[in-house]
Amino acid sequence: MKIPGSQTNSVVPQGGANQVRVRAYNERLVLSLVRLHEKLSKSEIAKLTSLSTQTVTVIMRAMEEEGLLLKGTPQRGKVGQPSVPMSLNPVGVFSIGLKIGRRSAELVLIDFLGTVRMRIQQHYQCPLPSPVLDFTLKGIVQATETLEEDQRKRIAGVGIAMPFELWNWVEKLGVESNEMDDWLNIDFASEVANHCGYPVYVQNDATSACRAELTFGDGAKYHDFLYIYIGMFIGGGVVLNQTVQAGRTGYAGAIGAMPVKNKDGTISQLIDHASLFELEKTLAQHRIDPARLWQSTENWNAFEPLLSHWIASTAQHLAATIVSGCSFLDFEAVIIDGSLPVEVKTRIIQATVSEMQKLDLRGIITPQVCSGVVGPDARAIGGACLPLHARYLMDRNVLFKDVGSMN
Repeated sequence: MKIPGSQTNSVVPQGGANQVRVRAYNERLVLSLVRLHEKLSKSEIAKLTSLSTQTVTVIMRAMEEEGLLLKGTPQRGKVGQPSVPMSLNPVGVFSIGLKIGRRSAELVLIDFLGTVRMRIQQHYQCPLPSPVLDFTLKGIVQATETLEEDQRKRIAGVGIAMPFELWNWVEKLGVESNEMDDWLNIDFASEVANHCGYPVYVQNDATSACRAELTFGDGAKYHDFLYIYIGMFIGGGVVLNQTVQAGRTGYAGAIGAMPVKNKDGTISQLIDHASLFELEKTLAQHRIDPARLWQSTENWNAFEPLLSHWIASTAQHLAATIVSGCSFLDFEAVIIDGSLPVEVKTRIIQATVSEMQKLDLRGIITPQVCSGVVGPDARAIGGACLPLHARYLMDRNVLFKDVGSMN
C-alpha cells in the first residue's frame, strides 16, 4: 500500500539517522522557543539564546521561506525599528500518531501546533498485530488524503505509542496466551515503515502521553514532574529539566509495576489496583456492560456506586505512589491524566490529595497535584510528537527561561 505523497527513501524504522535533513541545533532551538512562548521577535530570541541578531535573522528568514514560521503584525511604540513577532505556521509541519491500546487503537493527524486535524479509532477485545497493522495503514492513507498535495510533503513521520511486551498481559486482557504470541514475531514499526514510506518512531504509550503533556499541555509550566496516565493499565512518565526521561531501556516511569502490599500480606503491582482494568472487571462481575469505558469518556454516572468505590481505591494507591516517587526525585508537580471523563479525573485528583494528607510526609516536599489537559488523546498525540521532536524540536532547560526576565 503506497501512501500518497510519501517518500520511500526516507523510511527509518524506529527512528535514527536518515536521508531527511535533520534540523541543526540552533534551528531546533529557535523553533522550540517560538513554540514554547507562542510568539517571539528576533531580538527576544537573540537574548534568550545568546546568539547574534544576525544569526537569528538568517535562521528565521530561512524558516519563514520554508513555511515553518509566520510573520506577525509589527509592534510599534518602542525606540528603534518595530518589533515583528514570529510564530509557528500551523500547516508548516504535520505528523501522524498511533496509539495501540489494550482495548482500542487510535490514529491522529496533528499540525505543528498540536491541533488534531483527523482522528479515527478501532475498538477490539484483543490487540492482534494483523488487524492493528491493517487499521494503521488504512488510517495513514486517510490522513494523507485530508491534506493538499504540497502539505503531504510536510508530514514529519509516524509515531507509535504502544505498551511494551503486550504478550505479557494476556491474563488481564482475558484472552488465550497463544493469541498474543504474534507480537513476539513481528517488528511492527518496520512493517509500518515498509508500507507507508515515512520515518517511523516508537515509544512506550505512557511515556508518549507524558511527552504530549509536556509539548502541548501544561507540562511546560514545570521544570520537573511525575506524569500518571490512567488507562486500561496505569502507566507513567518522568520529566526532569523540561525533558522526558525515557530511561536506558524506555521503561522509566513504569509505575504500573510498582509493588503494592495486599490486605492478605501478599505483594502485587499498582497496575492491579489503580487501572481501568479493575473497574472493567468489577462492572462485569455486577453484570454491567463495561463497553462504555472504551467507547465514550463523556459520562460514567451509570457506573455508580461502583465507580465511587474504584475512585476511592485508586486514590489511596496513587497517594502512596506519589509519596514514594517524591522520595526518589524531588518532583515539582504530579500531573494526572487518563482515558477518563473530566469529572472523574477531577474526583480522582481531589481524593488523591486527601489521601496524601493522611500519610507521613516528613522528609519530602509535597508536590502540586494537578490535572493533565491533553486528555484521552494523549497517547496518540504523544506518538505524533515523536517525529516532531526527532526533526524539529528539542527538550532543553534553556527553553524554560522566562521572556519577562529579559526586560
